[in-house]
Amino acid sequence: MNAVTEPREAVPMGLVPGPFHDRLEALNHQRAWMNWMGVASPAVLDTVEFEYFAIRNQATLFDVSPMMKYRIAGPDAEAVANRLVTRDVTKLRPGRVAYAIWCDEAGNVVDDGTLFRLSATEFRLCCQEPQLAWLDDVAWGFDVTVEDVSRDIAGLALQGPTSCAVLRDAGLAGIEAMKPFDLREFRVDTHAVTVSRTGFTGDLGYELWMAPEDALAVWDRLMEAGRLRGIRVIGYQALDMARIEAGFLLPRVDFVSSETHLRPGRARNPYELGLDWLVALDKPQFNGRRALVRLAKGKPRRRLVAIEIDRDKPAHHALVYHAKRREVGFVTSALWSPTLKRNIAHAWVEAPYDEAGDLWVEIYRQRELVWQRRMARARIVERAFFRHPRRTATPPADW
Repeated sequence: MNAVTEPREAVPMGLVPGPFHDRLEALNHQRAWMNWMGVASPAVLDTVEFEYFAIRNQATLFDVSPMMKYRIAGPDAEAVANRLVTRDVTKLRPGRVAYAIWCDEAGNVVDDGTLFRLSATEFRLCCQEPQLAWLDDVAWGFDVTVEDVSRDIAGLALQGPTSCAVLRDAGLAGIEAMKPFDLREFRVDTHAVTVSRTGFTGDLGYELWMAPEDALAVWDRLMEAGRLRGIRVIGYQALDMARIEAGFLLPRVDFVSSETHLRPGRARNPYELGLDWLVALDKPQFNGRRALVRLAKGKPRRRLVAIEIDRDKPAHHALVYHAKRREVGFVTSALWSPTLKRNIAHAWVEAPYDEAGDLWVEIYRQRELVWQRRMARARIVERAFFRHPRRTATPPADW
């Protein structure tokens, strides 16, 4: 008697497939799908250890198609973008990308993202949270069109020390001349691809943007070109490890945006987040400027800082104490870094303890169903824990 097997569900219930889903589904041995803006995205495909070390030693592919993407185009596109974000967009040349944040009228951060200047009159904004209603309000009265193009553009993050070599082997002549945050047009075989030298790993890396109908052909060409370079497809968990090492922040993890917070006092401003370098108070009026001018005159009541912790147990969701007695903060992101061999974390710490020593982290660990409490000393350090020279090397070395 033949056994009857249940048909395998290709897409988890309630989620939609992304443009690369057919390839991801075949590789996702863990069946570990997660919800990213309603799209099925892999948390881990094989093992997180293999995927993480591939980021730091080889080349990796990660599907970034579920990101929200908005087209801002028209004669007043620059004025709208400059009114939206806190940094000076007039300094952003066509063919360049900038990391940016935007704030509400209280000076609290709405979201962060990357702003692509495609031409003198066209921008693309990529971010984590839906922003169309906010962008429509900012653009009201300007000669500009704002469109949600999230499903019209497929995206791949190609990161790691061999990423440039993979792209060159795939036929992208001149890719090695791109500087960090450059944006250029290429062709992969017959398919048009926009490439930006950007990423979320703090390593050498690129992001590729293309039409959804070209997605699988581009994927196949990259996998073929990267076969001898050790290319590996990764999920979110490995990427999250790399972004903590790089010191990058994540909404809903490290901070709550002013649009999503439910309780008073939970939103955060750029000075608390350590993003004051993104605020150009000398440019004309932009959303939140008056509040940010006022906030710049004082000191933040709390700060999101990077800390290094003694011992080797990651301080997930741990509380931070001063002198082992006074509770002064909490950890948001934590990791024992396999590359750095350091116990690192992001943590909110109240003033004035954000500038004081004698900080401790309360860590709980379970051994054979028995919970044990440990107090480990912590030190405030520079946020970018991992900073390899190849991240900005132009041209990158041929690994």
